[in-house]
Amino acid sequence: MVDAHQTFVIIGAGLAGAKAAETLRSEGFTGRVILIGDERDHPYERPPLSKGFLTGGAERDSVFVQQTAWYAEHDIELHLGQPVVHLDRVARTVRLGDGTTLQYDKLLLATGSEPRRLDIPGTDLVGVHHLRRLAHAERLKNVLTSLGRENGHLVIAGAGWIGLEVAAAARGYGAEVTVVEPEPTPLHGVLGPELGEVFADLHAEHGVRFRFGSRLTGITGQDGVVLSVLTDDGEEHPAHDVLAAIGAAPRTALAETAGLTMAGREQGGGIAVDASLRTSDPDIFAAGDVANAEHPLLGTRLRVEHWANALNGGPAAARAMLGRPVSYDRIPYFFSDQYDLGMEYSGHAAPGTYDQVVARGDVGKRQFIAFWLREGRVLAGMNVNVWDVTDPIQQLIRSGRQVDPDALSDPSVPLTSFLD
Repeated sequence: MVDAHQTFVIIGAGLAGAKAAETLRSEGFTGRVILIGDERDHPYERPPLSKGFLTGGAERDSVFVQQTAWYAEHDIELHLGQPVVHLDRVARTVRLGDGTTLQYDKLLLATGSEPRRLDIPGTDLVGVHHLRRLAHAERLKNVLTSLGRENGHLVIAGAGWIGLEVAAAARGYGAEVTVVEPEPTPLHGVLGPELGEVFADLHAEHGVRFRFGSRLTGITGQDGVVLSVLTDDGEEHPAHDVLAAIGAAPRTALAETAGLTMAGREQGGGIAVDASLRTSDPDIFAAGDVANAEHPLLGTRLRVEHWANALNGGPAAARAMLGRPVSYDRIPYFFSDQYDLGMEYSGHAAPGTYDQVVARGDVGKRQFIAFWLREGRVLAGMNVNVWDVTDPIQQLIRSGRQVDPDALSDPSVPLTSFLD
């Protein structure tokens, strides 16, 4: 039984941390709940930062997980705008940047990740951006509005999900966009060359210029303002603003200094946790971007940076903190919206783990489902402008059944027939 006088501390006031706090209360925990975040904003969701909020389709208030008053109403103590600078596992305390020391009985690390930085000359110029926080999105939204009005040019380093979503938003404002990507297609490491071409064609049709096989080597400016970018093929490209969208790194410094076990880089990095999201310290748990968890269904370690992992991982960690049996086996899931293309992806098919990609529907019209298979078993599925199929796709992945690729590619064969 959990003592009502216990204190549970959550470090990280993002979606995972907020949902963990919410779950502790909904599961009947009556002890002290402390939620600590280094941003001044109340907990918010990140997908709108590169989607609805950035494009102007959603208001600022729509991004927040709960209304401001909700936290006080549920007796959740908020320490916002305060980084945690020290974790003492022996004393079971955390120290905040203002010197405040808080004691905990159970601790959740939901510290998330931070954007990777370009290591090239010129990144200190005005007009070099990252997109991770609400303040970043607010600034970038103003920049895109201005670029569109003045026919300005945005250069994006990286053709991953964030880079492509921002490219779509920028074109919506009327800005000129060039994307510099070292791989031969967008999303090459996630989707492979066949499906990466779908997104290359989509953006090219909307006027985005790609420089594949290239990297930024420098950003030039005058009077502190961006003028152009240089690439490793020796070319110079005009730019008024630059977005670094080259991925994110888990924020593990606090956990590392405290001596918690980390996952190796080859495993994706992050804090190593078991299937109940417990770290090497039995009183400390981790969830969201920062957690590298043993996946009981997939039989491997995974660190998943997407929204659904924070949404579901925070509550799972909260239940584990309460001593409930937890085996976190959610199928990884994410989604993207770009122009008139909407997609959902379920599963995990890292490069080298699959031997076949099967398409069902019309790839040319961008209305299809793609499946990644290994020895006839579905590892992952992506539905593009096809809806209400996530459940059967995830059931197929969970089943581990061998399927006939020809039948799987035939839209006249119901997906549910593979589950009978």
